[in-house]
Amino acid sequence: MQGGVILLDGGMGRELMRIGAPFRQPEWSALALMEAPETVEAVHQAFLQAGSEIVTTNSYALVPFHIGEQRFRDQAQTLAHLSGRLARQAVERASHTARVAGSLPPLFGSYRPDLFNAPTAQSILEPLIAGLSPWVDIWLGETLGSIAEAEAIKVGLDRADSEDQRPLWLSFTLEDIADDRLHPPRLRSGESIAASVAAAHALGAHALLFNCSQPEVMLPAITLAATAIREQATLGQTALKLGVYANTFEDRSSAEGANESTSGLRRDLTPDSYLTFVRRWVEAGACIVGGCCGIEPEHIRKLHEEIPL
Repeated sequence: MQGGVILLDGGMGRELMRIGAPFRQPEWSALALMEAPETVEAVHQAFLQAGSEIVTTNSYALVPFHIGEQRFRDQAQTLAHLSGRLARQAVERASHTARVAGSLPPLFGSYRPDLFNAPTAQSILEPLIAGLSPWVDIWLGETLGSIAEAEAIKVGLDRADSEDQRPLWLSFTLEDIADDRLHPPRLRSGESIAASVAAAHALGAHALLFNCSQPEVMLPAITLAATAIREQATLGQTALKLGVYANTFEDRSSAEGANESTSGLRRDLTPDSYLTFVRRWVEAGACIVGGCCGIEPEHIRKLHEEIPL
């Protein structure tokens, strides 16, 4: 692309809810996949029409935390396969050159790195990776609350196919504390931005992103990450691409999981106001931008129209 900026899509789950697709807790966005898959494809198509160059599979909620242990054992791989097929189908029907990112989510609940359980992580990742693999161009570990969660994804991908050459993108969620003078941005585990950069390099990631946090915390995180990447480059490391896709959640306690309740959405984050944030991220070094929960096709259309892509 001319400007080097890659445009992601927006938030699948809240867009499904907005258009009236089946949606409830605890299944979240998985319910539409199970009961009305045509609505999932319709959301993909809406983001593609708005200008998205990457659509993300609706596999985020395909974990026991959301769909239950028994349904996960019985249907996880089939549902993951369906989520991948729907994303690919939307791209092909739109005659679009967009790519498909395979969403590999936090395995034990959003915003809850304290619940991460390494011994059982691979049993959750295995059917998700197997189901998504035929369809995706990029592996996207997203809303990761800790470095341990990212490491588990890398192990799972290597176990599935150690020769897989598709890019790995790792996206971490940040504490929603905007005062970076007193509280430097950090992962929800408390780990530093510099540590996330080092981990992304060590795991062979192609891109480091921050997502599913409020827009206000993203700029200081990108600034710190860009500095750490430059320092790594002086040591001979290949530079990571940087990306951001924030949510529109109202301010909330970080002790509560992102999808434990249906959060209220901020009214001030209009397409125009979100564009202001995105411009700052791009100026600071982000070359992958989009939106998470509550970011609609109209937000993406505004970015497509205004950001020099």
